[in-house]
Amino acid sequence: MAHRVLVVDDEARMRDLLALHLRRAFEVETAASGREALRMLEAGEYDVVVLDVLMPGLDGWEVCRRIREAHEVPVLMLTALAGVEDKLEAFGAGADDYLTKPFDPRELLARVEALARRYEKARRARRADAAGAAGEAPLSYPGLLIDVPKREVKVHGEPVSLTPKEFDLLVYLVRGEGTAFSREQLLQEVWGDAGRGETRTVDSHVKTLREKLGRDGVGKSLVTVWGVGYKFDPSVLSGRGEEA
Repeated sequence: MAHRVLVVDDEARMRDLLALHLRRAFEVETAASGREALRMLEAGEYDVVVLDVLMPGLDGWEVCRRIREAHEVPVLMLTALAGVEDKLEAFGAGADDYLTKPFDPRELLARVEALARRYEKARRARRADAAGAAGEAPLSYPGLLIDVPKREVKVHGEPVSLTPKEFDLLVYLVRGEGTAFSREQLLQEVWGDAGRGETRTVDSHVKTLREKLGRDGVGKSLVTVWGVGYKFDPSVLSGRGEEA
């Protein structure tokens, strides 16, 4: 079965052009606004969202954030904005990849296919993990409780809302307790393809995780290992370790 792609762009000419290219390999549906796209995502399942940034009403940044609150579908941001800060904002909003206009149709197809493969692989892995972890005890540390099968996180007894990728990254770091992981390793293991995406994606997700867990509290357990990447240091939670 062909992967389903949702194209979101307020310009009809660009929507038609994207759909023309993508229909060579995928089933494609289109949305003319961010709000329409969010309604379509609630009503159906897609394997990739190709999302324009500069749209009236809800711009692409905000649409991506709302997608991440409720959906795990990968998002490819497509825009004329090519600055580093624009890319960082995209990854901070939860985008999985970023492509600037004008683009080569072959690169667009390759990137969408890579995202679709990674998403399918991640879904199979999550189903297997859920089956294997049904009886798994929660990951418990002072002030931090992670129920992996339920995908729930609590800090000092209070639930914390994480995006799917934030949750996966936190669990990976916690399960590797004390191990320093490079950004490339984390991209490979959590995002599924070290050859795609930006290592700064990891930085932005760790930054957001620290803020959500409490920068002056549990968030300190996500420690920067200079020149390497990040690790989870549980000794920080009991006041014996280093600060992030």
